[in-house]
Amino acid sequence: MMDMLGKLDAKKTGIFAAGVLFGTAGIKVLSSKDAKKLYVSCTAAVLRAKECIMKTVSVIQENAEDIYAEAMEVNERRAAEATEFEDESEDVEEKREEPVLES
Repeated sequence: MMDMLGKLDAKKTGIFAAGVLFGTAGIKVLSSKDAKKLYVSCTAAVLRAKECIMKTVSVIQENAEDIYAEAMEVNERRAAEATEFEDESEDVEEKREEPVLES
């Protein structure tokens, strides 16, 4: 047992003790009233930022829905125009195919 105590490294022991000391002091600092005020202020700022971001997201979503609806209307109009054009071209082709009767 005495052999083990003799082999303890003073540097490592000092580093461990310093870590415990800073850890304990850190806990005291982090749980202080000033630290709590800082946490509250930071959390409030994050919540304000979140609200601002959510408003922006809502505006973007509304704009995207409007763009989508207008794009659908454009495609429907183009499809209707294409159908009308096809119908007219079929009528012209049918008239050409009628035989001309010579007397």
